[in-house]
Amino acid sequence: MPGFTSVSATQLARLIGTPDCPALIDIQTEEDFAADPRLIPGAFRHPFDRVEALAADLKGRRAVVVCQKGRKLSEGAAALLRCHGVQAENLEGGALGWAAEGLPMIPAAALPAACLWVTRHRPKIDRIACPWLIRRFIDRGARFLFVAPTEVLAVAEKFAATPFDIEGTTFSHRGENCSFDALLDDFRLHTEPLDRLALVVRGADTDRHDLAPQAAGLLALSVGLSRQYKDDLQQLEAGMAMYDALYRWARDGFDEGHDWPTGRKA
Repeated sequence: MPGFTSVSATQLARLIGTPDCPALIDIQTEEDFAADPRLIPGAFRHPFDRVEALAADLKGRRAVVVCQKGRKLSEGAAALLRCHGVQAENLEGGALGWAAEGLPMIPAAALPAACLWVTRHRPKIDRIACPWLIRRFIDRGARFLFVAPTEVLAVAEKFAATPFDIEGTTFSHRGENCSFDALLDDFRLHTEPLDRLALVVRGADTDRHDLAPQAAGLLALSVGLSRQYKDDLQQLEAGMAMYDALYRWARDGFDEGHDWPTGRKA
């Protein structure tokens, strides 16, 4: 059992992908990180000897500090943050313990240099599902630009943004799969819940409702959101809540049905 100031890999894994996920701070030394240059989903790198610089932004929030083995560096850094009013814990077993559990890790080389992404305006399915995935599993501070389709690539070049869900880019449709699938592939995020959610997204986005019975419902909700909001960023925020609920369904409630009143005659 983890101590009062620690969290286990299993406990943290249940939080990642949800709005309650703490800030994840990877403070491994350069040498330790070079031995396995992967990050826990949503984590960001920061020097352990400058961790107090994060305190002002994290005050009153929960944070989990990750070093290689979950010992002196994360114990000390978490204690320092607690001195500044941060609800900081260290990850029991560190990055090595997380990897030993077979939990997903993102190759650092796959991460874009900037936290800015760009896609076509007036989003429907992929262009809301992808930002949700990015913010919940890749970069919680990611920002999204919605622009005219003809200008996506030019905006990406001028503003050093990563384009997605547009032909000819890395994170776009690949064969029968959609952009959401491409993100799962390249960031090594395949888990049973995310794969289950991906099937629904793919079915809705490619009009293949035979892939999952929930695909037609996701299409209907997505079209409804696009009609409800004129502002793409407002639509994205509403869509975040929708995909939070879908993820919890895919993780915890996919086998639950509903029949009331019971005992009705067919």
